[in-house]
Amino acid sequence: MTLVTMFETGGTLTFDTATAVLAAGLARIEAGATRVDCAPLERFDSSALAVLLAWRRAARARRVELQISHLPAGLVSLAEAYGVSSLLDANAGAPA
Repeated sequence: MTLVTMFETGGTLTFDTATAVLAAGLARIEAGATRVDCAPLERFDSSALAVLLAWRRAARARRVELQISHLPAGLVSLAEAYGVSSLLDANAGAPA
């Protein structure tokens, strides 16, 4: 059995999808995932930030650091506007 340590956000992470996306990511983190790829993310709102931060907290509770890659520029700007960019990985926009 191969351990999958990376998962993707999917294309949409908005208020309407946040609960399901959050639960799916939490299950992946519980199963041992340590990386999330945001490359597929095309539609998002501030709910995406809440989900990413919740995933980071869940990973830290497991004593691992969740690496976030390929954050869209618009989401980075939103994180800066909300003052939470420092809570996301400094290399979040870089390839994994």
